[in-house]
Amino acid sequence: MLNLLTFISLITASTAIAANPKANSSRINQISQADQRAADEYRQLGLSYRNQERFDDAIAALQQSVKLDPQNIDGRIILGWTQHLAKKYDAAATSLWEAIYRSPTSLQAFNAIGIVYLVRGDLPQSVVLHSWAALLKTDNEIAHYNLSLAYQRLKQYDLAIAYAQKAIELEPSNPHPFVALAIAQWTSGDQTGAKKTFRDAIGVDARYRSSDFLNFLNEAGFSNEQIQIAKQVLAS
Repeated sequence: MLNLLTFISLITASTAIAANPKANSSRINQISQADQRAADEYRQLGLSYRNQERFDDAIAALQQSVKLDPQNIDGRIILGWTQHLAKKYDAAATSLWEAIYRSPTSLQAFNAIGIVYLVRGDLPQSVVLHSWAALLKTDNEIAHYNLSLAYQRLKQYDLAIAYAQKAIELEPSNPHPFVALAIAQWTSGDQTGAKKTFRDAIGVDARYRSSDFLNFLNEAGFSNEQIQIAKQVLAS
């Protein structure tokens, strides 16, 4: 289990390695322009397969891209996120940790791996990772929104409410933080506030009037239990 001390140790070690160009120069110089071009082509092919939801083909192509250009951080993040979409969470975490090892200040990598841990139910780990992502970029609405979802599941409702409110402040055009706030308010006992907040979500996106539409919240990091709570708020 990832804890804060272990996490800090990993980041400290990987930062030291990333900051030493001599340690990486020999490996980088071994990558030819032909390999880089081929890696780019495999990456684009993988993204094309992913858009078609051909996840196995997408992962295979992206793995080949990473093999050809192992220092490309974006390539590793794309691979990890594709594995996440394919529900291969352990593989996704491995790919994203490899990206973080090479680039310990990559906001995209930390946002992605925080979501991987959130969706697979490793809530304390997700909190640590998203907290780091929020430190890397204080106006990182993704981190604040996902911290709200994690803290609500951990029954720390005051924190869940605070992070959802911050996410709304940072991205008022996104209905998801409004729903996250409504869920946190509802489970904290503030049903009146939850109803008002959910009306605000509907004001941002009218599709949230439909209970069936709320099923798609699982694609935005909400757990099944949180989706059911959202439906309760809507029905009230």
